[in-house]
Amino acid sequence: MEALERVKMLILDVDGVLTQGEIGWDSEGREFKLFNSLDGMGLKLLEEKGIRVVVITGRPSSPTEFRFKDLALGELYDNVKDKLSFAKKLAERYGISPQEICFVGDDLNDLPLLLWVGFPVAVKNAVKEVKRVAKYITSLEGGKGAVREVVDLILAFIR
Repeated sequence: MEALERVKMLILDVDGVLTQGEIGWDSEGREFKLFNSLDGMGLKLLEEKGIRVVVITGRPSSPTEFRFKDLALGELYDNVKDKLSFAKKLAERYGISPQEICFVGDDLNDLPLLLWVGFPVAVKNAVKEVKRVAKYITSLEGGKGAVREVVDLILAFIR
C-alpha cells in the first residue's frame, strides 16, 4: 500500500467513525456520545510521528469538543457543510497534496472527500456507496476501534 507511505494528514468524520453513530440525550437535554479509548491513544501516537490529525464533522457537538480538548489532539472543525472544499483549503494551507491525505468516512456526505484523497477508508459499518470507493475497509466498526486500526496501518508504513 504505497499510498500509506505518503500520508501526512489523517482526516476523520465523527459520527459513525469515531463513535458508533448513536447520539443520546440525558433527561436535561445534554447530548452524549461514546468514544473509543484505543482510537484516542492511536491518534496521539500518530501525531507524535508527525502526522497531522484533523476532524471535520457536519454537526457541532459539545461531547466531541470535550473529547478533543481532553486529548489535546489535532484540529477539530465542526458545522462544516462542504467537507471537500474545507479539506482543500486545509491542504493548501499546509502544503499537502490530496495524495498525502487519508480520510475515514462512513456516509454519503463523505463521498466527495473520499473520492478526492489519496487513501480513502470506509469503516466496516459504512454505507455501501462509501465502501465502493474506499481503498481500505476496516474490519472493526466505527466507535469500536476502526480508527485505531487505520492508525496502526499508517504507522506500519511510515516507520
